[in-house]
Amino acid sequence: MNVIRPLRFAAHALAFLMAGALLSPALHAAEQLAIGSKRFTESYILGEVITQAARQGGATAEHRQGLGNTAVVVEALKTGSIDVYPEYLGTVEREILKLPTGSSRQAIDQKLREMGLALGVPLGFSNGYALAASAEVARKHGLQTLGDLQRAPDLRIAISQEFLGREDGWPGLARRYQLPQRPTSIDHGLSYQALASQRIDLTDIYTTDARIADLGLVTLQDDANYFPRYDAVLLYRADLPTRAPQAWRQIAALEGRIDVTRMIAMNAQAELHGQAFPAIAADFLAGKATPAAAPATASSAASAAPAQARPSLSSAIFGGNFWRLTRDHLWLVAVSVGIAVLIGIPLGTLAAARAWLGQGILGFVGLLQTVPSLALLAALIPLLGRIGTVPAIVALSLYALLPIVRNTAVGLMQVPKGTQQAAVALGMTPAQSWRLVLLPLALPVIIAGVKTATVMTVGTATIAAFIGAGGYGERIAQGLALNDGTTLLAGAIPSAGLAVLIQVVFEVVERMFRQPGAAAS
Repeated sequence: MNVIRPLRFAAHALAFLMAGALLSPALHAAEQLAIGSKRFTESYILGEVITQAARQGGATAEHRQGLGNTAVVVEALKTGSIDVYPEYLGTVEREILKLPTGSSRQAIDQKLREMGLALGVPLGFSNGYALAASAEVARKHGLQTLGDLQRAPDLRIAISQEFLGREDGWPGLARRYQLPQRPTSIDHGLSYQALASQRIDLTDIYTTDARIADLGLVTLQDDANYFPRYDAVLLYRADLPTRAPQAWRQIAALEGRIDVTRMIAMNAQAELHGQAFPAIAADFLAGKATPAAAPATASSAASAAPAQARPSLSSAIFGGNFWRLTRDHLWLVAVSVGIAVLIGIPLGTLAAARAWLGQGILGFVGLLQTVPSLALLAALIPLLGRIGTVPAIVALSLYALLPIVRNTAVGLMQVPKGTQQAAVALGMTPAQSWRLVLLPLALPVIIAGVKTATVMTVGTATIAAFIGAGGYGERIAQGLALNDGTTLLAGAIPSAGLAVLIQVVFEVVERMFRQPGAAAS
């Protein structure tokens, strides 16, 4: 009896542990979610705060950061590629839903429900659009309000690409204030440097940007009250609170916790002092006071955080996530070029065999090269119902087709007619002639086309980071967002180095095929 009781207890304990082990993955899988962010500093930080908060609730949370502009992130949310991302009320109202400024919350919620989305968790601060100039330019032209721009038609204005076309951006602003200027576009991350170096006179800003105070910029007052309120909120899939209740409780607890001074200070930690986004988010969630907690002004909030030593270029390149980014980049390039080869060689063969059809094929693949890469990626998201690797590979494969198709057609057409007739005289079928005669003779030219496609794809693949596909483009996007040349070069240099390495490898392969008898072997 004394022996049976411990055995029975052990059996029950073992059964309990096994049941827990079997149930744990199912419970864990129910708490998986992906968090998105746009390609600017504040969105990176808030996305990381949401991600780490979800993990505190026991969820497996992935931060798909820097997903291009509003249109790309919203498509990712609608297709379920992400579950939640930080947004601003004015952007939801005017840009996403196309509602008039000041629409009721009921109208906003109704439109979002029709899209399977919801809005909530106001974070506690507002970050609006504004236009800013250096103190010198503002003084020279007497600029204090947006209405004053009417008297300065010769100002050099450069604004972000998104603001240039947004519903609540420059088009409506110019109509409201009857502005005569014709602005050019500039990446938001570069606009402050352009202002500081006096290459431009005016640009659009986010009112919580840390560089406003750092550079002593003058923000023009919106005297006609054109801009809506841009309260920071979360835009999420409507089923998220019920699908991941524990993670959602932690995310919802962020409501009202970030005031404008704290947000400016966190932006300053990233932009001015080089701190990493995960570290900034971790400090905030841990309740650590920042040096900006005490100051009352944006200027002191931006300047109070301690400076952090910038990494050297070599450590920025090879440190941190270098091997993961290299693996992601190589995977994108290899799969995309492989698919392009499988499609391009048959198309090139068809173009060489049918001259009347060849012009159409070459014209089509050439036309694909003219489609802007980010536009193609954005268009593929709703078509494929996802973001990340799949639409990136589809786009990169399409871009890689032209040199492969063209070189295949040229290589096959260069095979002497006598050689082709000899193959027929030997009784070869068309398939045998192509495989045993035409293809080996055309192979050096085809390989040259594959080389060109591969080198091009290494560079083009950096844009894939804008839809969460990874690769060296992640660093380039962050470098642009932070106006950090070191981070930007840490993505650009490995990409260029990989292109050179691939070029060398293909040169060796081409030399092998140019040797006498190489094709026959």
